[in-house]
Amino acid sequence: MPTVAEQFVQVLRQAGVARIYGVVGDSLNPVVDAVRRTEGIDWVHVRNEEAGAFAAAAEAQLTGRLAVCAGSCGPGNTHLVQGLYDANRTGAPVLALASHIESAQIGTGFFQETHPERVFVDCSKYCEQVTQAEQMPRVLRIAIQNALGQGGVSVIVMPGDVASRPAEQPTGTGNVMVEQGVLTPPPDQVRRLADALNRAEKVTLFCGAGVRGAHAEVMELAGKLHSPIGHSLRGKEWIQYDNPYDVGMSGLLGYGACYEATQQADLLVLLGTDFPYDTFLPQARTVQVDHNATHLGRRTPLELAVHGDVLATLRAVLPLVRQKTRRDFLDRMLREHARTLENVVDAYTRDVERHTPIHPEYAAAVLDDVAADDAVFTVDTGMCNVWAARYLSPNGRRRVIGSFLHGTMANALPHAIGAQFAYPDRQIISMSGDGGLGMLLGELLTVRLHNLPVKIITFNNSSLGMVKLEMLVAGLPDFQTDHAAVNFAAIATGAGLHAVRVTDPADVRAALTDALEFDGPALVDLVTDPNALSMPPRITAAQVKGFALAASKIVLSGGVGRMIELARSNLRNIPRP
Repeated sequence: MPTVAEQFVQVLRQAGVARIYGVVGDSLNPVVDAVRRTEGIDWVHVRNEEAGAFAAAAEAQLTGRLAVCAGSCGPGNTHLVQGLYDANRTGAPVLALASHIESAQIGTGFFQETHPERVFVDCSKYCEQVTQAEQMPRVLRIAIQNALGQGGVSVIVMPGDVASRPAEQPTGTGNVMVEQGVLTPPPDQVRRLADALNRAEKVTLFCGAGVRGAHAEVMELAGKLHSPIGHSLRGKEWIQYDNPYDVGMSGLLGYGACYEATQQADLLVLLGTDFPYDTFLPQARTVQVDHNATHLGRRTPLELAVHGDVLATLRAVLPLVRQKTRRDFLDRMLREHARTLENVVDAYTRDVERHTPIHPEYAAAVLDDVAADDAVFTVDTGMCNVWAARYLSPNGRRRVIGSFLHGTMANALPHAIGAQFAYPDRQIISMSGDGGLGMLLGELLTVRLHNLPVKIITFNNSSLGMVKLEMLVAGLPDFQTDHAAVNFAAIATGAGLHAVRVTDPADVRAALTDALEFDGPALVDLVTDPNALSMPPRITAAQVKGFALAASKIVLSGGVGRMIELARSNLRNIPRP
């Protein structure tokens, strides 16, 4: 009979798990040794358990399969919290093993004693403690099913001595659900949705990550309704490409005519989005389609709530939608979108190839140009979010992930580690801010240890740029946002990575190209302008005084790169009278 630890690992293998991210130590040792002796599963050593949780989150988010991380008792597993919050809010199926002190010592104030069964409740869908060998493997399979079925984190808390005990139950060959079923809305909701779409003269579609796999159906619906299509940050990669109805993105990082299109429509249709910024929604004239019933109506009052997957819902409703003949609203929004982008283009292109420090917008546009068509970008929170939102061009094959819901710093590099393990032959690019990279700097050693060919592009402005912007638009002087310059290329070189520091914009393209082609891990340290806060030249003093809706729209509007080309192309699609 195997030990509980061996049984734990066997069940993970049955669920298709190929690796566990973590830091070895004391209460985890029985599980680590079981991994050593089990074929088909590896232990991925990271420098901080937080990074292990982020790596697992990225692997799960990109593949849709279960990913696993672990932390030893006390501080070892409490380090997991940040990455697990990110995974849970993103809906990534992650299982975390939080090992515990010896069971006889629980409740005595023993060395490294915490209460992980309490700590992880708020960042998980399922959190249970295994205190008896008899609980395995049943509890583990329940945890796996919760992570896969609900989309989020499950945590197993297990004392090290329990892991060392002989298993009391046979492991068996339990089967887990890997792919969820399709949810089709009730016929009455489909009919009411069709009636609402046919009745409205001006319809705007606003798309989130839930439109994944439904690109063709969204385009067909927009064609029938002559609807502009806007998107959230998480929806960008699934809907913006090959889209003649695109009017940009809404929210604090928004650009283009998306906000106007959502406000001026007779009917706003939210498709697969739990868009959190309710001040950017009209709070009226809205219907929502979502497979998660708890999302319906929690951001804005609804005229109609439709409970179903976007793809299944659109396939059901499309035959009932009548072709509209007037496209005045769509054409006006397309013109406004192009005009908005054109009005700020000079701010980001004039002498950009000679401007020092380097314009981060220019560097992001070049990166977009030289990156592979199926590259995976992992993006740090902060100004890197802005550059990714505005300059990375989706094409249906690229992926862009970040801490878009939890909003933590330091996610990009550990996300890239998990992405590279998931896709060893794919180009993985970490868009790291200097603040985020510095926070989990030790993960450069993880990249080197496993010789992962991750490409780390550091936007190094010696500043917390997003925080500076938040202070400025709140009417506050920026304070403690700037710090001493750091040569990350020198640090990376010392860690054994190929690295180069770039200060001249004329060298940006060559440096990025060389790094992306390098056979192994590489870092490009781009010294960028700390004053590039995405502010177009027409910002007014009144708009800087407060973070009101109009101010945030104008302060954060912009977005050039290929999106201007897309907007111009879509203008050419407008029929001539």
